[in-house]
Amino acid sequence: MWEVPVHDSTRVRDARIAAREACAAAGLAPVRTADAELVATELATNLLKHAGGGLMVVNLVVPPTGGEGTSVQLYSLDHGPGIADVGAALRDGWSTAAGSLGAGLGSCLRSANSFHLYSQPGRGTVAAARIDPEPGRRGSSAAPVPAGGITVALAQAEQCGDAWTWARSGSLLTLLLADGLGHGAKAAHASGAAVAELHHAAHLTPAELLRRLHAVLRRTRGAAVTVAQVDEERAELSFAGVGNAGARVRTGDSWTSLVSHPGIVGAYFPAQVPVRRLPWHRDSLLVLHSDGLPSRWRPPEDPLLLAHDPSVVAAAVLRDAGSPARPVRDDTSVAVLAPDRRTSAHDSRL
Repeated sequence: MWEVPVHDSTRVRDARIAAREACAAAGLAPVRTADAELVATELATNLLKHAGGGLMVVNLVVPPTGGEGTSVQLYSLDHGPGIADVGAALRDGWSTAAGSLGAGLGSCLRSANSFHLYSQPGRGTVAAARIDPEPGRRGSSAAPVPAGGITVALAQAEQCGDAWTWARSGSLLTLLLADGLGHGAKAAHASGAAVAELHHAAHLTPAELLRRLHAVLRRTRGAAVTVAQVDEERAELSFAGVGNAGARVRTGDSWTSLVSHPGIVGAYFPAQVPVRRLPWHRDSLLVLHSDGLPSRWRPPEDPLLLAHDPSVVAAAVLRDAGSPARPVRDDTSVAVLAPDRRTSAHDSRL
């Protein structure tokens, strides 16, 4: 992962370089790398012009099909004045900055396979752009992705001990979040082994998957792992976790906390893994997070945010749990699962 605080013009170049490095790590073609660099440049420039600075985060993520390959996800987070009319901001020719052509966000929308923008006047803006290995077809809407997440490392380290992923097997949709013990390369190795294994075992129940991961992670320093699985045919959510990662699920107008069992996957595994089962409705929303998120974080209540793409919800949760004056004190990750038909009003290509 790459994290670039943007507080002066020199960091716009750093954001562009981060996008280029991420595309190289993902094995993307030069034309897609150019698209990612353009989006990073525009988003970082907007942070300076309109928000007085902010944060760019670049992650590698599973592509929308959930299959082979790697996509690059770019995030722009700020606590600035926000955008009163998001629809107008996405149209070429609109700008609040003197001397600006106002084509920045429109070019992001055209260059990315999926581009999402959420803003509240007085509270700031979250932008999320995904660059897939292949460009989207012009004029067609981006396929909705049921899960999204964001990961940042302690002290802006190059490697993060947290990781998340999702996978589908028939009617089963599984979201996994892993927090490798400690920090740095060895923690990243543990969490990376967990997310890689999910793609070979997405047919297993959460309890079975955790037991399998315990065997796989014995060769690592271990991790806290949470697994949430939706059976779309039965409209049921199953949740199980081992370690100090957390989760909350929203149904209707209320949030419910889901508690993991003490232990470390790969080291100290409990004799029994409790599984929590709940109904899964069209208005349900699940948030998994590592312990880098403050324990008293507030889940979002804004209906406009809750209806957005999961990547935007995850980024907003991360942003709102901290501030420029209170940086993260640990590797931190947030992953969100939403019903498949949930789409954003600004999730389309021109």
